Amino acid sequence: MRIPESCAQCLYDRQRKRMPDAEYLAEVRALIDGRGENDTSPVLVYRFNQAFARRFGPSDGYAAVKRRYNDLVLGMEEQLRARIEKADDPVAAALAFARVGNYIDYGAMDTVEENTFLSLFDHAALREEEKEVYDHFLAACENGKRFLLIADNCGEIVLDKLLMEQLGRHFPGLTFQALVRGGEVLNDVTVPDAEYVGLGEAAEILSNGAAIAGTVYDMMPAPARQAMDQADVILAKGQGNYESLCGQGRHIFFAFLCKCDLFIRRFGVPPLTGMLVEERKRKFPE
Repeated sequence: MRIPESCAQCLYDRQRKRMPDAEYLAEVRALIDGRGENDTSPVLVYRFNQAFARRFGPSDGYAAVKRRYNDLVLGMEEQLRARIEKADDPVAAALAFARVGNYIDYGAMDTVEENTFLSLFDHAALREEEKEVYDHFLAACENGKRFLLIADNCGEIVLDKLLMEQLGRHFPGLTFQALVRGGEVLNDVTVPDAEYVGLGEAAEILSNGAAIAGTVYDMMPAPARQAMDQADVILAKGQGNYESLCGQGRHIFFAFLCKCDLFIRRFGVPPLTGMLVEERKRKFPE
């Protein structure tokens, strides 16, 4: 997904808030101005973080935030599981709840409010406009053998676990893998975070090999590439995964909340609208 000027300015402004150092910001500006045609926001942020670490050392990180939201949602797990199982369509309910978890995003959001997050569960549901995509998703699960979840944030990952539990019940022929970040970046989920919430009970956990808030095939180690190449169903969570994976010629289902102006304009929906998007596999010209 190309980076328009409005998005580039937003990226710069976030770095300015992070560290108002003239030399650092000059390097950030150079990285933005020198971006390639196929560079995405997650790739630029990855480069910003490398520049930041060279100049100032490792950042303080989001360890406390990650633990807070993992523990918050773990504390809700049994209640949410019961609500899912009582729903007319447990898979749809689990998918809607998993999408609510995408609110916990310290990269796209200026502030993350716990009360706002909790309130989103009250009206969590797939929209009528998404029915066709949802039907395609179910058909892919029915006919497939390998399911790959590309995860996003902590807290959210507990809800992803509940979704994969339901998919496993309704589609016993599926095996599950989950791809997480290869290093600390924002509040995104890493292998230790995934293990902490018990994701290994539902899926094999794989690292994408880099501390990047997205999924870049060329940066991934061989096991992660193999998982993506062999998956019959891919569900990618969050805006960063959408930005880095859309337009790559793969058949992918994306689930996220529209949290920034770019996504709100692109999909023509109000802020925090849930999206279930299907990108069909296509052949590129020789």
